[in-house]
Amino acid sequence: MVEEATECRREPGRHNFYPDPQEALGVDPFVYIQQYPQLYSGNAKSGCPLFISKPGKLSVDGMECITTLDGIYRYHWHVMMHDYANRLVANKKKNPEFTRFQCVCVLDLDGLSAAQVTQRALNIIQKQTEIDSLCFPETMERMIVVNVPRFFALTWRLIKGWIDPRTAGKVELISTRKHWEARLKELVDLDQLPSDYGGKAEDTEATLMKTAPGGMVRQITDLWHVRTHHAHTFEIGPSEEVEVVVYTRGTSGSTFSVMDKDHKGKVFVKGVDVKHTGNPTDENEPPTNVTITSESRIAGPSHIKVKADSKSGRFAGSETYLVVLNYYPKSS
Repeated sequence: MVEEATECRREPGRHNFYPDPQEALGVDPFVYIQQYPQLYSGNAKSGCPLFISKPGKLSVDGMECITTLDGIYRYHWHVMMHDYANRLVANKKKNPEFTRFQCVCVLDLDGLSAAQVTQRALNIIQKQTEIDSLCFPETMERMIVVNVPRFFALTWRLIKGWIDPRTAGKVELISTRKHWEARLKELVDLDQLPSDYGGKAEDTEATLMKTAPGGMVRQITDLWHVRTHHAHTFEIGPSEEVEVVVYTRGTSGSTFSVMDKDHKGKVFVKGVDVKHTGNPTDENEPPTNVTITSESRIAGPSHIKVKADSKSGRFAGSETYLVVLNYYPKSS
């Protein structure tokens, strides 16, 4: 195992385990986290960091629009070697007696459907599990898997085969909220447990928002499958202005326009081409992104209609786009 772990770490080690998360992913990590919510939130009673991951909200199609498989793996190395390691060091500084360099994990499967457990999703899980099992075998104190659907028993048997028996013995699967909430309260004090998990600390959405890029007040991500046309209306508050960015691997492309839904005939942006010029089948080639509102953000109050018109033939298949709206305070 030592030889395997050394080989696994060799290439990431050459890059200092990717200290820049955006460079590792090829996209702002906040956009990535919207497709796969993951966060640290307080500490367990043991003093170990509490980590919460929400695979039930995982959007594999959204992730394909913004990053690559290699980007996901590089980001995982960053999280383990920089983010997680820094948290352990900070805990040690606060409490010199802290010696359990592990974390308590909550894996929330709320919303997970059998259709989401695709081969691509399993490939991502398998690679991350391989890294953790080989290079970080003792970093997990306990994992509580909550909101477990019935079909997950088969998936768990598959995943269990990828991890060592000692780690597998630390995993608890709990379906009902009554039981998993009670278990979490045994492991985490109420003032450290997020309110959406039965505690009194801030909810996970508020914690995630703190990781947004400077100045951003909120973000909306909307996944589109465009065959011919597609449109959606978004609201901009009176104290907000918005930037619209589109990510894709679609090689036929679409033209995007932004109109004022409240004032007929008023167009903010017209006919911006969004098209991936690379190889759509190469999962490790970075996708394309275009800032639709490149000239200026759109200020509120307003209801804007974002529309896509496909450039592919009428009988061609649909292409996937991730439309991202970044909201900022309105400029004075």
